Amino acid sequence: MSTPLPPFDFDLLRTFVAVVDNAGFTRAAQRVGRTQSTVSLQIKKLEDGLGRRVFERDGRELLLTPDGEILLNYARQLLHVADEARSRILEPEVAGAVRLGTPEDFATVYLPDVLAQFARTHPRVSLEVNCNFSFNLLEGFSKGEYDLVLVKREPQGPAGGIAVWRDVLVWVGGPKLVLDSNQPIPLVLAPAPDVYRKRALASLQDAKRDWKIVYTSPSSEGLQAAVRAGLGVTVLSKDMVPKGLMLLGTEQDLPKLPDTEIALYRAPGSLSRAAQLLAEHIMHSLEIAVGRSRSTSRLISDDS
Repeated sequence: MSTPLPPFDFDLLRTFVAVVDNAGFTRAAQRVGRTQSTVSLQIKKLEDGLGRRVFERDGRELLLTPDGEILLNYARQLLHVADEARSRILEPEVAGAVRLGTPEDFATVYLPDVLAQFARTHPRVSLEVNCNFSFNLLEGFSKGEYDLVLVKREPQGPAGGIAVWRDVLVWVGGPKLVLDSNQPIPLVLAPAPDVYRKRALASLQDAKRDWKIVYTSPSSEGLQAAVRAGLGVTVLSKDMVPKGLMLLGTEQDLPKLPDTEIALYRAPGSLSRAAQLLAEHIMHSLEIAVGRSRSTSRLISDDS
């Protein structure tokens, strides 16, 4: 008779996923509210229980082993299902309206599935979602128009809001685009004070590249339509480049773009339980979504 396999410790799985998503033990410890030594001990306990290594080191780099890559996918699924079941059982009667503000492109790429899952778990909660530029969302947030807002911003660490993840920016063009090295770079951008616009202009200026804005639109769909038509290049999040557009870079003599970040702001004071649950659900779901899209066998460790 075979010996039964030991059960998974969900606390250890959460720490394991945190190490992966935060690219090292130090930032993972900050995220889960533990010391770095505790995180290291939890990973050792996980590996001892499995009888397999999930990480290995190569100098200053932290690598997922093949077994670690397999575990990562299942760990995300297990934790998500466990959280959903706990929420459904313990707080099934949460009700009320939650006002959420979000950038338009973000709302069309990541949020539909996230919000649909929340609605299934909490059917008595009404979601009021408004799409706008981050500047306008923050202005409305300061006036009390939203319970929660997701915004694009300069990396700020813990100052104001909760950083959901670092947003990797890329230059994007369409199949009809023709660039002339002797002419200024044609830009398709959102109006000021959009953070992507700021990144594009500052990077080109630092690289001493001439540019001209040929098309401006307050709509992400409008910007993408202009890029598809070959009017110029734009800046998008690497995780949200739609099919039909291509990444541009050094071959087109375009400079590297510094990262921005997506942050979640909660209204000051006492949030309703429905709003608290939605905030927790968004952060957890986006960690899973972005972790999957950026999953790689090589992690840059922040540990010395």
